[in-house]
Amino acid sequence: MVSSIGVTTCPRGQPGQPSPEVHWAQCRAAGRQKGLGLLYSALVRPRPEYCEQLRAPQGEKDLRVATTCPEEGNKDAERAMAVTILVWVLQQLILNVRVVGDERDEARRDHSSFPGLGSRFGIGSTMEGWSPSEENIIYRVLVSLIPPYGHAFLPELCNPGETPERNFRIRVQLVCTCKTEQLVGDMLCFIHHDEEEQRRNRGPSLLQTVCTGSYLDVQKTACRFHQLVKACWVVLPHSRRWRLTMLPCNRSCKFKMARAEEEIIIEIMLGVQQGNSDIFLSSQASEALFTPSTTWTSSCAVAEAKFFERLARRAPDGSFHLRCLQLCARILVGTGFSEYALKTVVMHLLNTTPLSGWHRTHFLLRLDDIMRYLCHCLEEKRLDHFFFGNEKIPEEIVLPPALQRAEPFNLFQHLAQDPDAQAQAMREFTDMQDRLTGMLANDN
Repeated sequence: MVSSIGVTTCPRGQPGQPSPEVHWAQCRAAGRQKGLGLLYSALVRPRPEYCEQLRAPQGEKDLRVATTCPEEGNKDAERAMAVTILVWVLQQLILNVRVVGDERDEARRDHSSFPGLGSRFGIGSTMEGWSPSEENIIYRVLVSLIPPYGHAFLPELCNPGETPERNFRIRVQLVCTCKTEQLVGDMLCFIHHDEEEQRRNRGPSLLQTVCTGSYLDVQKTACRFHQLVKACWVVLPHSRRWRLTMLPCNRSCKFKMARAEEEIIIEIMLGVQQGNSDIFLSSQASEALFTPSTTWTSSCAVAEAKFFERLARRAPDGSFHLRCLQLCARILVGTGFSEYALKTVVMHLLNTTPLSGWHRTHFLLRLDDIMRYLCHCLEEKRLDHFFFGNEKIPEEIVLPPALQRAEPFNLFQHLAQDPDAQAQAMREFTDMQDRLTGMLANDN
């Protein structure tokens, strides 16, 4: 079934909580450390008021204040500051900033030639607060794409009848804007105006820039986004202190920010929201060996981030649920288990065990619960996806009706189909238990 994502123009700023950088400026007089804590909490640790929609400084003055506050040598503050700078660049693109200098033509964004940029969401283990590694950390942000003026996004299943519904194409359809043109006066309708006149007055349509045929192309969109960020970055004063390197990545936008010995990796995923839900059709590759450039995969990353944000709001002081997840993730290295499978196990337990039971005094008990749950799933060759068909999802998390009605999706289906893979997984699980026991013994 085809659903339409309504036509809208690119937003010019969004209401909501004040940016962490504004908080920094406000708190500077009261002490640098307090302001530092606000930004670090906003961009590195899960916080409900900021993870849901990353905000950026409102002007270059705010940005200048925000990026001069950290005490020298504070690595966490420097990392947060670098993320802040790149988010500010995103904000300039969202506000349709037109930079000056030699890069002006490259950076200029017509409303009709590139999707509008909507909300930004911190996703993944680093933003959720349980990254298993202290090195090679990747900060991931999902940026929602909005159809530009005169266009509509129509998601279509790649394989109708597929269960679960995971792989989509996004058909781009031109929409008549003659009524709006009468009100505004300077907007040409792509359907009812001469193509040459449109090219002179408005530039190319989305179909001519980042689409393959009638479908939004992941790789073309990511490449264009890379170009926009690069063009905007070179004219910023921060480019003299931070080197921004575009890393090779076909389906997302990955950047390395570096100065002196400090390096930070930031990956920006692109996604189209499914209705008003917390599920996005993202640029992330599917599990298949080859993912066509017009395929967008259904992603629960934003819903997962909201799940952990909800826990952050409700968890009592001393809660060790993130520490449990982080420690267990470290013992996965060298095994065939994915961090996502472990994260799913912990989310199921978090949804059924009272938060008071995740206090540090129950740390060993909860680790034992995690390992027992995982062992049971391996024996049964079944681990249900947390969101598909789960009737116990917190009401704050909005799911598409089709996903709510879906049959539970088995993440261990490959084990049920391959006895040798299941036997290997059980052997690796035994090794993981031994590794965990050794880590706990060394800590004591």
